[in-house]
Amino acid sequence: MAAIKEQFIATGRRKTSVARVILRPGKGNFTVNGLPIEKFFPDQKLSVVKSPLEIVSALGKYDVLANLTGGGVTGQAEAMRHGIARALTKIDAELRGPLKAAGFLTRDPRMVERKKYGRKKARRRFQFSKR
Repeated sequence: MAAIKEQFIATGRRKTSVARVILRPGKGNFTVNGLPIEKFFPDQKLSVVKSPLEIVSALGKYDVLANLTGGGVTGQAEAMRHGIARALTKIDAELRGPLKAAGFLTRDPRMVERKKYGRKKARRRFQFSKR
């Protein structure tokens, strides 16, 4: 059995999505839940996921393996971005500055507001009828 290469593991979160990300030295392959990234994400979300690697000029240097759970497409893409940025800071602490300036290391705290009783949604009221 071949020896496992050095790998860096990090967790990213956004809304209700959780991304467990593994970065390994490699050729720049992205695997998400066992599938190539092109089959998992639409085109506009690919740029969101790859943006931390583009900022630190490491796009072809690491293979990215991700396990995504929960949420939708946007939440999962941004959770993966968060996880990749965290893993890059484990590789080299000097990368923290540019990633922090781009806002990739901050966990976005915005969540869906809960539905309240007596309302149709969180804030939407039922239609008022005067007569």
